[in-house]
Amino acid sequence: MPPCDFVPEKYESLPYERVAEVRKKNLSALYLAYYKKPLLLHQGHMQWLFDHEGRRYLDLFGGIVTVSVGHCHPKVTDAAKKQLDRLWHTTNIYYHSPLYEYAEKLTSRLPGKLKALYLTNSGSEANDLALHMARLHTGHYDIISLRSGYHGASPYTLGVTSLSAYKPDVPLGFGCHTTMCPDVFRGIWGGSHCRDSPVQTTRTCSCSPGSCEAKDRYIEQLKDTLETSSASRIAAFMAEPIMGVGGAVQYPKGFLKEAYELVRERGGLCIADEVQTGFGRTGSHYWGFQGHEVMPDIVTMAKGIEIAASLTRSLHFNTFGGNPVACAIGSAVLDVIEEDGLQDNCKTVGTYLLLKLSKLRDKFEIVGDVRGKGLMIGMEMVTDKKTRRPLPAQELNVIWEHCRHLGVLCGKGGLYNNTFRIKPPMCLTKEDADFAVSVLEAAINKYLDTAAR
Repeated sequence: MPPCDFVPEKYESLPYERVAEVRKKNLSALYLAYYKKPLLLHQGHMQWLFDHEGRRYLDLFGGIVTVSVGHCHPKVTDAAKKQLDRLWHTTNIYYHSPLYEYAEKLTSRLPGKLKALYLTNSGSEANDLALHMARLHTGHYDIISLRSGYHGASPYTLGVTSLSAYKPDVPLGFGCHTTMCPDVFRGIWGGSHCRDSPVQTTRTCSCSPGSCEAKDRYIEQLKDTLETSSASRIAAFMAEPIMGVGGAVQYPKGFLKEAYELVRERGGLCIADEVQTGFGRTGSHYWGFQGHEVMPDIVTMAKGIEIAASLTRSLHFNTFGGNPVACAIGSAVLDVIEEDGLQDNCKTVGTYLLLKLSKLRDKFEIVGDVRGKGLMIGMEMVTDKKTRRPLPAQELNVIWEHCRHLGVLCGKGGLYNNTFRIKPPMCLTKEDADFAVSVLEAAINKYLDTAAR
């Protein structure tokens, strides 16, 4: 494990057994806990997490792709402490400077007319509002999204979330339609030059330079959806630049550009869900949509001014959106991303990590695909490369548990829950990447050795 000079405080809170008891007795069963013996985390420092016994883990999941600059980054922590001494909470019915400082910084990092900001409390809530605004602005109702995509679990966003595990058996998502996921590894079509990634699929193709048969075929599927499933005029199309929960799926180059054109021909708005791909994580650009050479009408953290004005037709209010402490923290995070060069680090270390992981794909029959860009990475596990049959989730869990015991924490996702989601704090180093790959390799070998007995 790479060295770390940070020494965590001694844990002196509730004993592990008491925490487990309270969780079982007093918390909803909806709360999901990772690992057979759930971790009791105590402290974090940059890319590291420490449990109640002081054991250190390399965090490759970043609080579900939330911790951008590192756990308890000193500059961000200091900004939070200073704001807590001034003003904890007030709503946006009053002026307070942290809101306006953050709004100016954030919108300055968005291109074009994306300059009107509305702050909410979560990605789900932001996406929920974006769909609502699109319907108000266009006067149309139908929404299109991609199968296998995740955009939240609120009643509104569950309509555009297309993973059955998140779907309750109640009516929801009226007016929402899905089209085929343009997955060039697992989908019907794909080749060896489709993705904007240092690592391509092992599938071969005969596409000439500048053309992509897979992209054309998936666009035809979108056309078919528009012609058969939705009204002739639609409200919006929502997609992530790279799928997050769906398993870091990347689309063929040019797909989003043509999809946006088709949507706009039918009066719809284009919504980029940047909850996981934004703020430099993909390395090449600050926002994921920029890598597709498209300009969305709405981003889940900023809206075009004309569209934002549509919301004023009725009263809409958010008590905690724009909280002074949250804005002070957000403002500090934006500063740190630039000061610490984290977008460039994502590009450099992310490419290094992707290429190292691709060697695991070449070595192991059960590593079907490695994909992604920057530090937005997926490693999909299969039973064999020929059929691309998903490795059963319970089998992936064995490898996942081995990683945890060896000191690496990573996420899981994908339609079949067979993809390792690797999206660490953006301060990850090449030394950390070497350690992570060595742990994944050791965990896979241990799984294969046990399975062979």
